[in-house]
Amino acid sequence: MPKLPRVIGQNVLRALKRAGFEEVRVRGSHHFLVYPGDHTRWATVPVHSGEVLLPDTLSNILKTSKLTIEELIELL
Repeated sequence: MPKLPRVIGQNVLRALKRAGFEEVRVRGSHHFLVYPGDHTRWATVPVHSGEVLLPDTLSNILKTSKLTIEELIELL
């Protein structure tokens, strides 16, 4: 299994949108996304200017969105 990539929130947000997720709302710097037709797949992505996401945060985003590390790397 590959290691988690070091990415900023904006790149993860873009990758999730490429995967078909839709942004439903924004509160402050947190973007909330849902996969259309399957509301068990969702993600909250913090987008702080230029800050790299912590590994635990990225891991949680992948878990709730039901994406693998390989799929995320492909979408980046």
